[in-house]
Amino acid sequence: MAVAFDEMNIPGGDLRPAYQELARWLKETPPEALEYRRQEAELLFRRIGITFAVYGDSESTERLIPFDVIPRIMSGKEWALLEKGLKQRVRALNMFLRDIYHGRDILRAGIVPDDLIFQNPVFRPEMNGQQVPHDVYVHIAGIDIVRVDAEDFIVLEDNARTPSGVSYMLENREIMMRLFPDLFARHRVAPVERYPDELLSALRSVAPQGASGEPTVALLTPGVYNSAYYEHSFLADKLGIELVEGRDLIIKNNEVFMRTTEGLKRVDVIYRRVDDDFIDPLTFRPDSVLGVPGLMSAYAAGNITLANAVGTGIADDKAIYSYMPDIVKFYLGEEPILKNVPTWRCREPKDLAYVLDNLNELVVKEVHGSGGYGMLIGPAATKATIEAFREKLKREPEGFIAQPTLALSTCPTCTASGLAPRHVDLRPFVLTGSKTTTIVPGGLTRVALKEGSLVVNSSQGGGTKDTWILDE
Repeated sequence: MAVAFDEMNIPGGDLRPAYQELARWLKETPPEALEYRRQEAELLFRRIGITFAVYGDSESTERLIPFDVIPRIMSGKEWALLEKGLKQRVRALNMFLRDIYHGRDILRAGIVPDDLIFQNPVFRPEMNGQQVPHDVYVHIAGIDIVRVDAEDFIVLEDNARTPSGVSYMLENREIMMRLFPDLFARHRVAPVERYPDELLSALRSVAPQGASGEPTVALLTPGVYNSAYYEHSFLADKLGIELVEGRDLIIKNNEVFMRTTEGLKRVDVIYRRVDDDFIDPLTFRPDSVLGVPGLMSAYAAGNITLANAVGTGIADDKAIYSYMPDIVKFYLGEEPILKNVPTWRCREPKDLAYVLDNLNELVVKEVHGSGGYGMLIGPAATKATIEAFREKLKREPEGFIAQPTLALSTCPTCTASGLAPRHVDLRPFVLTGSKTTTIVPGGLTRVALKEGSLVVNSSQGGGTKDTWILDE
Protein backbone atom coordinates (compact mmCIF):
# COMPACT_ATOMS: atom_id res chain seq x y z
CA MET A 1 0.00 0.00 0.00
CA ALA A 2 1.14 3.54 -0.80
CA VAL A 3 2.42 5.80 1.97
CA ALA A 4 -0.43 7.96 3.26
CA PHE A 5 -0.45 11.69 2.57
CA ASP A 6 0.30 13.47 5.86
CA GLU A 7 -1.83 16.62 6.10
CA MET A 8 0.46 18.22 8.69
CA ASN A 9 4.03 17.21 7.78
CA ILE A 10 5.87 17.49 4.51
CA PRO A 11 8.36 14.63 3.88
CA GLY A 12 11.76 15.99 4.89
CA GLY A 13 10.57 17.54 8.14
CA ASP A 14 8.81 20.77 7.14
CA LEU A 15 5.27 21.63 8.20
CA ARG A 16 2.43 22.47 5.85
CA PRO A 17 1.55 26.18 6.29
CA ALA A 18 -1.96 25.56 7.70
CA TYR A 19 -0.50 23.57 10.62
CA GLN A 20 2.41 25.82 11.63
CA GLU A 21 0.55 27.65 14.39
CA LEU A 22 -0.91 24.41 15.79
CA ALA A 23 2.57 22.85 15.88
CA ARG A 24 3.89 25.84 17.86
CA TRP A 25 0.98 25.57 20.29
CA LEU A 26 1.53 21.81 20.73
CA LYS A 27 5.20 22.45 21.57
CA GLU A 28 4.17 24.91 24.30
CA THR A 29 1.39 22.73 25.77
CA PRO A 30 2.51 20.05 28.24
CA PRO A 31 1.11 16.57 27.40
CA GLU A 32 -0.69 16.36 30.77
CA ALA A 33 -2.54 19.64 30.05
CA LEU A 34 -3.69 18.19 26.73
CA GLU A 35 -4.76 14.97 28.40
CA TYR A 36 -6.70 16.93 31.03
CA ARG A 37 -8.61 18.81 28.33
CA ARG A 38 -9.22 15.59 26.41
CA GLN A 39 -10.89 14.10 29.49
CA GLU A 40 -12.86 17.29 30.00
CA ALA A 41 -14.14 17.06 26.42
CA GLU A 42 -15.29 13.51 27.03
CA LEU A 43 -17.07 14.62 30.20
CA LEU A 44 -18.86 17.39 28.30
CA PHE A 45 -20.00 14.98 25.58
CA ARG A 46 -21.34 12.62 28.24
CA ARG A 47 -23.13 15.44 29.97
CA ILE A 48 -24.73 16.68 26.75
CA GLY A 49 -25.65 13.09 26.01
CA ILE A 50 -24.45 12.87 22.42
CA THR A 51 -24.77 9.19 21.69
CA PHE A 52 -25.65 6.98 18.78
CA ALA A 53 -27.00 3.45 18.79
CA VAL A 54 -25.04 0.56 17.36
CA TYR A 55 -27.28 -2.03 15.76
CA GLY A 56 -26.48 -5.62 16.60
CA ASP A 57 -24.07 -4.67 19.37
CA SER A 58 -24.92 -6.83 22.37
CA GLU A 59 -22.58 -4.91 24.72
CA SER A 60 -24.45 -1.65 24.74
CA THR A 61 -27.14 0.00 22.70
CA GLU A 62 -25.81 3.54 23.08
CA ARG A 63 -22.22 4.67 22.69
CA LEU A 64 -20.38 7.91 22.85
CA ILE A 65 -18.56 8.71 19.62
CA PRO A 66 -14.92 9.29 20.63
CA PHE A 67 -13.85 12.89 20.03
CA ASP A 68 -10.26 13.82 19.23
CA VAL A 69 -9.25 17.27 20.45
CA ILE A 70 -6.56 17.98 17.82
CA PRO A 71 -8.34 19.91 15.05
CA ARG A 72 -7.95 19.04 11.39
CA ILE A 73 -6.89 22.21 9.55
CA MET A 74 -7.31 23.19 5.91
CA SER A 75 -6.27 26.36 4.13
CA GLY A 76 -8.90 28.69 2.66
CA LYS A 77 -7.48 27.98 -0.80
CA GLU A 78 -7.96 24.22 -0.44
CA TRP A 79 -11.49 24.76 0.81
CA ALA A 80 -12.38 27.07 -2.11
CA LEU A 81 -11.52 24.29 -4.56
CA LEU A 82 -13.40 21.66 -2.57
CA GLU A 83 -16.45 23.91 -2.23
CA LYS A 84 -16.56 24.53 -5.97
CA GLY A 85 -16.33 20.80 -6.65
CA LEU A 86 -19.08 19.96 -4.13
CA LYS A 87 -21.49 22.50 -5.64
CA GLN A 88 -20.81 21.10 -9.09
CA ARG A 89 -21.41 17.52 -7.96
CA VAL A 90 -24.65 18.21 -6.08
CA ARG A 91 -26.00 20.23 -9.01
CA ALA A 92 -25.35 17.24 -11.26
CA LEU A 93 -26.98 14.86 -8.74
CA ASN A 94 -30.14 16.98 -8.70
CA MET A 95 -30.26 17.14 -12.52
CA PHE A 96 -29.71 13.39 -12.74
CA LEU A 97 -32.59 12.66 -10.34
CA ARG A 98 -34.95 14.98 -12.18
CA ASP A 99 -34.02 13.32 -15.48
CA ILE A 100 -34.37 9.75 -14.15
CA TYR A 101 -37.94 10.46 -13.02
CA HIS A 102 -38.89 12.50 -16.11
CA GLY A 103 -37.32 12.57 -19.60
CA ARG A 104 -34.55 9.96 -19.02
CA ASP A 105 -32.21 11.59 -21.52
CA ILE A 106 -29.18 10.00 -19.87
CA LEU A 107 -30.59 6.50 -20.45
CA ARG A 108 -31.44 7.27 -24.07
CA ALA A 109 -27.89 8.57 -24.54
CA GLY A 110 -26.65 5.16 -23.32
CA ILE A 111 -24.51 6.63 -20.55
CA VAL A 112 -26.15 4.77 -17.65
CA PRO A 113 -27.63 1.32 -18.33
CA ASP A 114 -31.45 1.11 -18.03
CA ASP A 115 -31.48 -1.97 -15.81
CA LEU A 116 -29.27 -0.25 -13.24
CA ILE A 117 -32.14 2.19 -12.73
CA PHE A 118 -35.31 0.17 -13.29
CA GLN A 119 -34.24 -2.99 -11.49
CA ASN A 120 -32.83 -1.01 -8.59
CA PRO A 121 -34.70 -1.55 -5.30
CA VAL A 122 -34.27 2.14 -4.38
CA PHE A 123 -35.72 3.44 -7.66
CA ARG A 124 -39.24 4.72 -6.88
CA PRO A 125 -41.63 4.33 -9.86
CA GLU A 126 -44.16 6.34 -7.78
CA MET A 127 -41.99 9.40 -8.51
CA ASN A 128 -42.21 9.03 -12.30
CA GLY A 129 -43.38 12.29 -13.80
CA GLN A 130 -43.96 13.87 -10.41
CA GLN A 131 -42.95 17.51 -10.07
CA VAL A 132 -41.01 18.31 -6.92
CA PRO A 133 -40.99 21.93 -5.72
CA HIS A 134 -38.25 23.97 -7.46
CA ASP A 135 -36.82 20.76 -9.00
CA VAL A 136 -34.69 20.20 -5.90
CA TYR A 137 -34.42 16.53 -4.94
CA VAL A 138 -31.38 16.60 -2.67
CA HIS A 139 -31.73 19.53 -0.27
CA ILE A 140 -29.17 18.15 2.16
CA ALA A 141 -26.25 16.14 0.79
CA GLY A 142 -23.40 14.63 2.79
CA ILE A 143 -20.53 13.99 0.39
CA ASP A 144 -17.73 11.84 1.82
CA ILE A 145 -14.33 13.16 0.75
CA VAL A 146 -10.85 11.67 1.11
CA ARG A 147 -7.40 12.91 0.15
CA VAL A 148 -4.43 10.91 -1.07
CA ASP A 149 -2.19 13.83 -2.06
CA ALA A 150 -1.94 17.62 -1.73
CA GLU A 151 -3.72 18.33 -5.03
CA ASP A 152 -6.87 16.27 -5.26
CA PHE A 153 -10.05 15.71 -3.34
CA ILE A 154 -11.68 12.36 -4.04
CA VAL A 155 -15.33 11.52 -3.44
CA LEU A 156 -15.74 8.24 -1.59
CA GLU A 157 -19.53 8.25 -1.63
CA ASP A 158 -22.57 10.48 -2.08
CA ASN A 159 -25.17 10.46 0.70
CA ALA A 160 -28.34 11.79 -0.88
CA ARG A 161 -31.06 10.22 1.28
CA THR A 162 -30.82 11.25 4.95
CA PRO A 163 -27.16 12.12 5.62
CA SER A 164 -26.39 12.30 9.33
CA GLY A 165 -23.54 13.64 11.45
CA VAL A 166 -24.05 17.39 11.26
CA SER A 167 -24.88 17.61 14.99
CA TYR A 168 -21.35 16.33 15.72
CA MET A 169 -19.87 19.01 13.46
CA LEU A 170 -21.70 21.69 15.48
CA GLU A 171 -21.06 20.16 18.91
CA ASN A 172 -17.38 19.51 18.16
CA ARG A 173 -16.90 23.19 17.37
CA GLU A 174 -18.76 24.34 20.47
CA ILE A 175 -16.68 22.12 22.74
CA MET A 176 -13.40 23.13 21.07
CA MET A 177 -14.25 26.82 21.56
CA ARG A 178 -14.95 26.20 25.25
CA LEU A 179 -11.85 24.13 25.93
CA PHE A 180 -9.26 25.72 23.62
CA PRO A 181 -9.94 29.47 23.43
CA ASP A 182 -6.18 30.07 23.37
CA LEU A 183 -5.74 27.93 20.25
CA PHE A 184 -8.69 29.65 18.53
CA ALA A 185 -7.21 33.06 19.31
CA ARG A 186 -4.17 32.16 17.18
CA HIS A 187 -6.18 31.20 14.09
CA ARG A 188 -8.87 32.78 11.96
CA VAL A 189 -11.28 29.86 11.77
CA ALA A 190 -14.31 30.15 9.48
CA PRO A 191 -17.51 29.74 11.53
CA VAL A 192 -19.86 26.75 11.23
CA GLU A 193 -22.58 27.92 13.61
CA ARG A 194 -24.54 29.45 10.71
CA TYR A 195 -25.57 25.93 9.63
CA PRO A 196 -28.99 25.81 11.40
CA ASP A 197 -29.98 29.21 9.95
CA GLU A 198 -28.82 28.23 6.49
CA LEU A 199 -30.64 24.90 6.70
CA LEU A 200 -33.86 26.58 7.81
CA SER A 201 -33.71 29.19 5.06
CA ALA A 202 -32.97 26.49 2.44
CA LEU A 203 -35.98 24.46 3.67
CA ARG A 204 -38.29 27.47 3.73
CA SER A 205 -37.16 28.48 0.23
CA VAL A 206 -38.40 25.19 -1.25
CA ALA A 207 -41.91 25.34 0.27
CA PRO A 208 -44.70 24.55 -2.21
CA GLN A 209 -46.09 27.43 -4.28
CA GLY A 210 -49.25 27.70 -2.14
CA ALA A 211 -47.45 27.93 1.21
CA SER A 212 -47.89 30.83 3.62
CA GLY A 213 -45.44 33.75 3.72
CA GLU A 214 -43.54 32.12 6.59
CA PRO A 215 -43.68 28.41 5.66
CA THR A 216 -44.02 25.95 8.54
CA VAL A 217 -41.21 23.38 8.68
CA ALA A 218 -41.24 20.23 10.84
CA LEU A 219 -38.63 17.53 11.37
CA LEU A 220 -40.02 13.99 11.02
CA THR A 221 -38.16 11.43 13.14
CA PRO A 222 -38.68 7.66 13.41
CA GLY A 223 -38.59 8.24 17.18
CA VAL A 224 -36.39 7.66 20.20
CA TYR A 225 -35.22 4.19 19.15
CA ASN A 226 -33.51 5.46 15.99
CA SER A 227 -29.70 5.57 16.13
CA ALA A 228 -29.62 9.25 15.15
CA TYR A 229 -32.46 10.41 17.42
CA TYR A 230 -30.09 12.66 19.38
CA GLU A 231 -29.32 14.51 16.15
CA HIS A 232 -33.01 14.84 15.22
CA SER A 233 -33.90 16.49 18.54
CA PHE A 234 -30.72 18.60 18.46
CA LEU A 235 -31.51 19.97 14.98
CA ALA A 236 -35.20 20.61 15.65
CA ASP A 237 -34.12 22.57 18.72
CA LYS A 238 -31.45 24.58 16.85
CA LEU A 239 -33.84 25.33 13.95
CA GLY A 240 -36.69 26.23 16.29
CA ILE A 241 -39.07 23.82 14.54
CA GLU A 242 -41.32 21.05 15.80
CA LEU A 243 -39.91 17.54 16.13
CA VAL A 244 -42.71 15.20 15.03
CA GLU A 245 -43.32 11.48 14.65
CA GLY A 246 -45.65 9.98 12.07
CA ARG A 247 -48.51 9.80 14.58
CA ASP A 248 -48.31 13.57 15.16
CA LEU A 249 -49.21 14.29 11.52
CA ILE A 250 -52.54 13.89 9.77
CA ILE A 251 -53.59 14.33 6.13
CA LYS A 252 -56.83 16.18 5.28
CA ASN A 253 -57.84 17.01 1.68
CA ASN A 254 -54.27 16.21 0.60
CA GLU A 255 -52.84 18.75 3.01
CA VAL A 256 -50.55 17.93 5.94
CA PHE A 257 -51.37 19.06 9.48
CA MET A 258 -49.63 18.50 12.78
CA ARG A 259 -51.47 18.05 16.04
CA THR A 260 -50.57 20.80 18.47
CA THR A 261 -51.96 21.82 21.88
CA GLU A 262 -53.85 24.57 20.01
CA GLY A 263 -55.37 22.22 17.45
CA LEU A 264 -54.23 21.32 13.94
CA LYS A 265 -51.53 23.38 12.22
CA ARG A 266 -50.72 23.21 8.51
CA VAL A 267 -47.18 22.00 7.60
CA ASP A 268 -45.47 23.10 4.37
CA VAL A 269 -42.06 21.43 4.51
CA ILE A 270 -41.02 18.18 6.18
CA TYR A 271 -37.34 17.63 6.85
CA ARG A 272 -37.63 13.89 7.08
CA ARG A 273 -35.24 11.49 8.75
CA VAL A 274 -37.46 8.51 7.90
CA ASP A 275 -36.55 6.33 4.89
CA ASP A 276 -38.79 6.05 1.80
CA ASP A 277 -39.91 2.53 2.75
CA PHE A 278 -41.52 3.72 5.98
CA ILE A 279 -42.83 7.15 5.07
CA ASP A 280 -46.37 6.24 3.96
CA PRO A 281 -47.93 2.83 4.68
CA LEU A 282 -50.50 3.39 1.91
CA THR A 283 -47.79 3.69 -0.75
CA PHE A 284 -44.78 1.79 0.58
CA ARG A 285 -44.48 -0.73 3.41
CA PRO A 286 -47.99 -1.32 4.76
CA ASP A 287 -46.57 -2.50 8.10
CA SER A 288 -44.83 0.82 8.80
CA VAL A 289 -45.95 2.63 11.93
CA LEU A 290 -43.35 5.39 11.47
CA GLY A 291 -44.95 7.12 8.51
CA VAL A 292 -48.05 9.13 7.71
CA PRO A 293 -50.90 7.43 5.81
CA GLY A 294 -51.68 9.53 2.73
CA LEU A 295 -48.48 11.61 2.79
CA MET A 296 -47.58 10.58 -0.77
CA SER A 297 -50.98 11.82 -2.08
CA ALA A 298 -50.37 15.21 -0.47
CA TYR A 299 -46.89 15.14 -2.03
CA ALA A 300 -48.28 14.27 -5.47
CA ALA A 301 -50.81 17.09 -5.12
CA GLY A 302 -47.92 19.52 -4.59
CA ASN A 303 -49.03 20.54 -1.10
CA ILE A 304 -45.93 19.47 0.82
CA THR A 305 -42.18 19.52 0.25
CA LEU A 306 -40.24 16.52 1.47
CA ALA A 307 -36.53 17.08 2.07
CA ASN A 308 -34.90 15.08 0.76
CA ALA A 309 -37.31 14.06 -1.99
CA VAL A 310 -38.60 10.51 -2.24
CA GLY A 311 -36.50 8.37 -4.59
CA THR A 312 -33.10 9.99 -4.01
CA GLY A 313 -31.63 6.63 -2.93
CA ILE A 314 -30.80 5.95 -6.56
CA ALA A 315 -28.18 8.74 -6.35
CA ASP A 316 -26.31 7.16 -3.44
CA ASP A 317 -26.21 3.71 -4.97
CA LYS A 318 -22.54 2.74 -5.26
CA ALA A 319 -22.91 1.34 -8.78
CA ILE A 320 -24.43 4.65 -9.95
CA TYR A 321 -21.53 6.37 -8.16
CA SER A 322 -19.15 4.78 -10.67
CA TYR A 323 -20.88 6.77 -13.46
CA MET A 324 -20.69 10.14 -11.65
CA PRO A 325 -17.85 11.59 -13.79
CA ASP A 326 -19.99 10.89 -16.91
CA ILE A 327 -23.11 12.22 -15.16
CA VAL A 328 -21.34 15.53 -14.39
CA LYS A 329 -20.14 15.86 -18.00
CA PHE A 330 -23.55 14.92 -19.43
CA TYR A 331 -25.62 17.50 -17.53
CA LEU A 332 -23.14 20.31 -17.02
CA GLY A 333 -20.78 19.91 -19.95
CA GLU A 334 -17.89 20.32 -17.48
CA GLU A 335 -15.01 18.18 -16.33
CA PRO A 336 -15.60 16.98 -12.75
CA ILE A 337 -13.59 19.02 -10.23
CA LEU A 338 -13.69 16.22 -7.66
CA LYS A 339 -12.30 12.85 -8.62
CA ASN A 340 -13.97 9.47 -8.24
CA VAL A 341 -12.26 6.38 -6.86
CA PRO A 342 -11.64 3.94 -9.76
CA THR A 343 -14.45 1.42 -9.43
CA TRP A 344 -14.99 -2.11 -10.75
CA ARG A 345 -18.65 -2.93 -11.29
CA CYS A 346 -19.05 -6.57 -10.31
CA ARG A 347 -22.20 -6.76 -12.45
CA GLU A 348 -19.89 -6.65 -15.51
CA PRO A 349 -18.25 -10.06 -16.17
CA LYS A 350 -14.84 -8.57 -17.07
CA ASP A 351 -14.77 -6.50 -13.86
CA LEU A 352 -15.99 -9.43 -11.76
CA ALA A 353 -13.19 -11.67 -13.06
CA TYR A 354 -10.58 -9.04 -12.12
CA VAL A 355 -12.11 -8.56 -8.66
CA LEU A 356 -12.23 -12.29 -7.91
CA ASP A 357 -8.56 -12.58 -8.88
CA ASN A 358 -7.51 -9.65 -6.66
CA LEU A 359 -9.76 -9.82 -3.61
CA ASN A 360 -6.83 -9.62 -1.18
CA GLU A 361 -5.93 -6.14 -2.49
CA LEU A 362 -9.34 -4.54 -2.96
CA VAL A 363 -12.13 -2.99 -0.93
CA VAL A 364 -15.47 -4.56 -1.87
CA LYS A 365 -18.69 -2.76 -0.93
CA GLU A 366 -22.40 -3.56 -1.15
CA VAL A 367 -24.05 -1.17 -3.62
CA HIS A 368 -26.68 -0.27 -0.99
CA GLY A 369 -24.43 -0.65 2.05
CA SER A 370 -23.81 2.15 4.50
CA GLY A 371 -22.05 2.76 7.80
CA GLY A 372 -19.14 0.48 6.94
CA TYR A 373 -21.32 -2.63 7.27
CA GLY A 374 -21.08 -5.51 4.80
CA MET A 375 -17.77 -4.57 3.22
CA LEU A 376 -14.53 -6.41 2.70
CA ILE A 377 -11.15 -4.70 3.14
CA GLY A 378 -8.96 -7.22 1.34
CA PRO A 379 -5.54 -6.32 2.79
CA ALA A 380 -6.91 -6.56 6.35
CA ALA A 381 -9.10 -9.65 5.91
CA THR A 382 -8.36 -13.27 6.83
CA LYS A 383 -8.21 -15.97 4.16
CA ALA A 384 -11.49 -17.45 5.44
CA THR A 385 -13.29 -14.08 5.23
CA ILE A 386 -12.01 -13.56 1.69
CA GLU A 387 -13.21 -17.01 0.61
CA ALA A 388 -16.65 -16.47 2.16
CA PHE A 389 -16.88 -13.13 0.35
CA ARG A 390 -15.80 -14.76 -2.92
CA GLU A 391 -18.82 -17.09 -2.73
CA LYS A 392 -21.13 -14.15 -1.98
CA LEU A 393 -19.76 -12.27 -5.00
CA LYS A 394 -20.27 -15.22 -7.33
CA ARG A 395 -23.85 -15.65 -6.11
CA GLU A 396 -24.85 -12.02 -6.41
CA PRO A 397 -22.30 -9.98 -8.37
CA GLU A 398 -24.73 -7.14 -9.11
CA GLY A 399 -24.91 -6.37 -5.38
CA PHE A 400 -21.26 -5.25 -5.20
CA ILE A 401 -18.60 -2.87 -6.48
CA ALA A 402 -14.86 -2.99 -5.78
CA GLN A 403 -12.24 -0.28 -5.40
CA PRO A 404 -8.51 -0.12 -4.78
CA THR A 405 -7.51 0.26 -1.11
CA LEU A 406 -6.80 3.98 -0.78
CA ALA A 407 -4.10 5.28 1.55
CA LEU A 408 -6.39 7.85 3.20
CA SER A 409 -4.58 10.99 4.38
CA THR A 410 -3.59 11.25 8.03
CA CYS A 411 -3.87 13.94 10.72
CA PRO A 412 -2.19 14.12 14.12
CA THR A 413 -4.41 12.48 16.73
CA CYS A 414 -4.22 11.90 20.50
CA THR A 415 -3.42 8.27 21.30
CA ALA A 416 -2.47 6.42 24.48
CA SER A 417 1.20 6.85 23.54
CA GLY A 418 1.06 10.53 22.54
CA LEU A 419 0.32 12.23 19.24
CA ALA A 420 0.30 9.95 16.19
CA PRO A 421 -1.04 10.08 12.63
CA ARG A 422 -4.45 8.49 12.06
CA HIS A 423 -6.44 8.16 8.81
CA VAL A 424 -9.30 10.63 8.22
CA ASP A 425 -12.13 11.44 5.85
CA LEU A 426 -14.45 14.46 5.66
CA ARG A 427 -18.21 14.80 5.25
CA PRO A 428 -19.16 18.35 4.23
CA PHE A 429 -22.91 19.13 4.23
CA VAL A 430 -24.23 20.75 1.05
CA LEU A 431 -27.53 22.65 1.31
CA THR A 432 -29.56 23.33 -1.81
CA GLY A 433 -32.46 25.80 -1.67
CA SER A 434 -34.64 27.16 -4.47
CA LYS A 435 -31.98 29.61 -5.64
CA THR A 436 -28.70 28.97 -3.85
CA THR A 437 -26.38 26.21 -2.72
CA THR A 438 -24.47 26.80 0.51
CA ILE A 439 -21.86 24.82 2.41
CA VAL A 440 -20.63 25.83 5.84
CA PRO A 441 -16.82 25.79 5.82
CA GLY A 442 -15.64 22.41 7.01
CA GLY A 443 -17.86 19.48 7.85
CA LEU A 444 -17.49 16.37 9.92
CA THR A 445 -13.98 14.88 10.01
CA ARG A 446 -14.10 11.21 10.94
CA VAL A 447 -10.95 9.53 12.16
CA ALA A 448 -9.96 5.86 12.33
CA LEU A 449 -8.65 5.59 15.89
CA LYS A 450 -7.06 2.15 15.62
CA GLU A 451 -3.49 2.28 14.35
CA GLY A 452 -3.34 1.41 10.65
CA SER A 453 -7.15 1.18 10.38
CA LEU A 454 -8.85 2.77 7.37
CA VAL A 455 -12.41 2.42 8.72
CA VAL A 456 -13.62 5.78 9.99
CA ASN A 457 -17.31 4.90 10.52
CA SER A 458 -18.53 5.54 14.04
CA SER A 459 -20.38 2.21 13.99
CA GLN A 460 -17.00 0.54 13.48
CA GLY A 461 -15.08 2.33 16.24
CA GLY A 462 -14.13 5.56 14.45
CA GLY A 463 -14.08 8.98 16.13
CA THR A 464 -14.54 12.61 15.06
CA LYS A 465 -12.52 15.85 15.00
CA ASP A 466 -13.32 19.52 14.60
CA THR A 467 -12.51 20.72 11.07
CA TRP A 468 -10.96 24.18 10.77
CA ILE A 469 -11.00 26.09 7.52
CA LEU A 470 -8.67 29.07 7.80
CA ASP A 471 -10.16 32.41 6.75
CA GLU A 472 -7.32 33.80 4.72
